[in-house]
Amino acid sequence: MTAATEEQVQAAAQSGISSGRPFSAFERMVAWRYLRSRRKEAFISVIAGFSFIGIMLGVATLIIVMAVMNGFRTELISRILGMNGHMIVQPLDGPLTNYADLATKFSAVPGVTMAIPMVEGQVLAQGIGDASTGALVRGIRADDLMKMKSISEHIQSGDLVGFASGSGVAIGSRMAEQLGIRVGGTITLTSPNGDVTPLGMNPRVKAYTVSAIFEIGMSEYDATIIFMPLEEAQLYFNAEGLVQSIEIFAERPDAVDTLRKPIEDAAGRQIFITDWRDRNKTFFSALQVERNVMFMILTLIVLVAALNIVSGLIMLVKDKGSDIAILRTMGATSGSVMRIFFMTGAAIGVAGTVAGVLLGIVVCLNVESIRQFFSWASGETLFNPELYFLSQLPADMNADETISVVVMAIALSFLATIFPAWRASRLDPVQALRYE
Repeated sequence: MTAATEEQVQAAAQSGISSGRPFSAFERMVAWRYLRSRRKEAFISVIAGFSFIGIMLGVATLIIVMAVMNGFRTELISRILGMNGHMIVQPLDGPLTNYADLATKFSAVPGVTMAIPMVEGQVLAQGIGDASTGALVRGIRADDLMKMKSISEHIQSGDLVGFASGSGVAIGSRMAEQLGIRVGGTITLTSPNGDVTPLGMNPRVKAYTVSAIFEIGMSEYDATIIFMPLEEAQLYFNAEGLVQSIEIFAERPDAVDTLRKPIEDAAGRQIFITDWRDRNKTFFSALQVERNVMFMILTLIVLVAALNIVSGLIMLVKDKGSDIAILRTMGATSGSVMRIFFMTGAAIGVAGTVAGVLLGIVVCLNVESIRQFFSWASGETLFNPELYFLSQLPADMNADETISVVVMAIALSFLATIFPAWRASRLDPVQALRYE
């Protein structure tokens, strides 16, 4: 230090010590000086730099991973709820022959947006040549299909005019690609439950014109679902005049329990009700477990970076033994010394956390572009839709989770500074001089 600088420090020291205020300007100034790199303290500065980078990357990684997992869950739920009813009503006392009246009654229940009678059946779908795949045929009324925004607003090619006339079917984009079918082409469906003959059950084989191709962005549905007019599906699956179930869509999918009693009362008969949570319980439970485990694992990154703060501050305390002795002889209290070193370590943690949050936000806002870049650079498809269900990598930052990550990172940083700062405050002038 120059003579002028030393005089300024001494004047500030006298002013700060005499004031006795915690976290005074003098304490902040000394803590800031200890953060700056000087030649003989280069190694300590390197440790502080690694601690900063570690906390930044840990916080950013936590935010990015949690945002992607939240987005993945949100997108899956929206796709599943857009394609399937939030509640499924099935009869217990006989076939559903009065499905039209029941659908009207269910639609009138407060909180219900629509009720759709449905016929379902497994088939083998064949396209051009020998291309074939398993498929799920869903028989549905044309008006009901138009109300399903997840389908009617995601028609990739063709339209639902042919479907409404009862002469066409709608298939997913991935199925059309697998079978080599375009709008206006023919898809052949084979069902094992066909006509009964003296020789046994014959499979039912029938060709249909593809009037529309939809793409909702969930590969499982785009590759397996075929929508067929309800009356045609009833004929095809030997279910004339009846349906297997009625799917009910609610205004608030998370509050379907409140609709059970009104739906049972409106039915006026014995029915069995399942909701979307029951049908996907295992899947979403696995996602939740994976999310919690990932959070705990990634928290270790922040913990390791916080431990680097401990080692860096201990070395700084050892290096600044004479400074501590001078401060104590000038009248600085042990609390003042402790606050100086506490602010030094805490500044690293706070700065790293803020930088990590900013980095995490930037990555989350551009996660799909980053995925495409790395896919291009590596020459391989990252986040393959056939494995991960969705065609794009989603990211949904949750404010509460982001705040919890920030609080956790800052808390670990503060805790990491307590022991080195306490150790510095316990040194008396004579002991401090022995560090030199």
